[in-house]
Amino acid sequence: MEFDIPAIIEGYAKGYFLMANDTGDLGWYSSRQRTIVPLDERFRYPKSLQRILNQNRFSISIDRAFYDVCEGCADREKTWISTELKAIYRELYQKGWAHSFETWQGNELAGGILGISLRGAFIGESMFYRIPDGSKVAMVKLVEHLRERGFLLFDVQLQNPHLARFGSQMISDRKYQELLKEAIVQPCTFR
Repeated sequence: MEFDIPAIIEGYAKGYFLMANDTGDLGWYSSRQRTIVPLDERFRYPKSLQRILNQNRFSISIDRAFYDVCEGCADREKTWISTELKAIYRELYQKGWAHSFETWQGNELAGGILGISLRGAFIGESMFYRIPDGSKVAMVKLVEHLRERGFLLFDVQLQNPHLARFGSQMISDRKYQELLKEAIVQPCTFR
C-alpha cells in the first residue's frame, strides 16, 4: 500500500492513524474510543515527578534529535513503528508535520515524544526513555508547551496505565471528531 503525504495528513485530519500490524504491514486505524491527555486542570502527574521537575535534572528541546527519537520509539520488542512508518515519519518531519519533543541529561538523550501537529491538534504517536523519568518529564513539558501555543487537543490514541497517571481520558469517537474538527482550524503552530 502506498502512502503519500497529502493522503496521510488528510487521514489524520479525519481521525485515523497509521500503525503496522504484527507482520509489519502498514494500515489505517481508528477506534470507537480515543484517548486524550487533557490540556486543562485535569492534567496531572505524580508528586514524585514534581520533585524531579524542581531539581531541573533535564533540559528540553524540540526537533533537535527527531531521527533519534523516532528510532528510540521504535526500539522495543513489539512495535507498531515499522521501517516503512519510520520513513513516513521522517518525511512528515521534513515537511514540517511531525515533531519530536526531547529531554536531555547533559549531552545524553534521556527520552522523547514523537507526534504529528495539525494546527491546534497534536497527535502523539509514541514516547520512549533511556534515562528514568526522561519520558515523564517530556510529557509534562510537552503539555506546558501545547498550552502555551494554544493547542486544543493532545491525542494519544490508545489508553495505557502510564498515560492514565497523567489524567488521560477515553472519549467517544463522536466527541473526538468534534474536538479534532475544532482543533484543526485553530491558527496554532508547534514551533
